[in-house]
Amino acid sequence: MSDFDFLTGTFDVVNRRRTDALDETSEWEEFPGVSHASRHFEGGANFDEIVFPTKGFSGVTLRLYDVEREQWSLYWSSSLTGTLYPPVVGRFTGGRGEFYGDDTHEGKEVRTRFVWSDITERSVRWEQAFSVDGGETWVINWIMEFTRR
Repeated sequence: MSDFDFLTGTFDVVNRRRTDALDETSEWEEFPGVSHASRHFEGGANFDEIVFPTKGFSGVTLRLYDVEREQWSLYWSSSLTGTLYPPVVGRFTGGRGEFYGDDTHEGKEVRTRFVWSDITERSVRWEQAFSVDGGETWVINWIMEFTRR
């Protein structure tokens, strides 16, 4: 239930994001971020805010652990929209967390995947990928490398 305890605290974040989230040949842009995360419900909930100072927006994620299903639901919102996106749901196995959900991107239905990996006391990696074919193929379109302050 305390799977996201590693994220508690303040991290500097290097972001690499594709200029076209559905095109694996599109260019990558790189920009900084700062994440502040907190632990709640004795490890059964986690909340973070990430600020992207050069982009002029921020985001928040609420992560909730479903005790019966033994899985997490991750909910994201951006200051650009002020709306809550559909959750991605999953769990950690062997130090790697995989979370899946359905959403839309620029009017297209997409399957979304978040992966948390390479977890240490000082760093962690997150990546987002979209699939337009139901999960047969994926385009990794956003990578965050977190380093603890």
